[in-house]
Amino acid sequence: MTIHNPAHPGEILKELVIEPLQLTITDVAAHLDVSRKTLSKVLNCRASISPEMALRLELVFGKPSADHWLKLQNAHDLWMTRQNKSALNVEPYKALVA
Repeated sequence: MTIHNPAHPGEILKELVIEPLQLTITDVAAHLDVSRKTLSKVLNCRASISPEMALRLELVFGKPSADHWLKLQNAHDLWMTRQNKSALNVEPYKALVA
């Protein structure tokens, strides 16, 4: 079974929330009380959704919840980290033979 790369939550925000509502990045940034540059970084997958940003999104859009945004971010981050797990340079403990 092949597990695919979970979408970055910024892509989801852009494609499923901002674009369908025909909102501008400038307007959404103003409603979130963040800079346009900050929001743009999230939307272009160059920045993660922080707990603060997740709560801002929940307060502005209602749904999905902040918890959901953070779960999306965590799934994406974990998948990305797993792609480079050999760089962690760790190995499992060997079972002790009695």
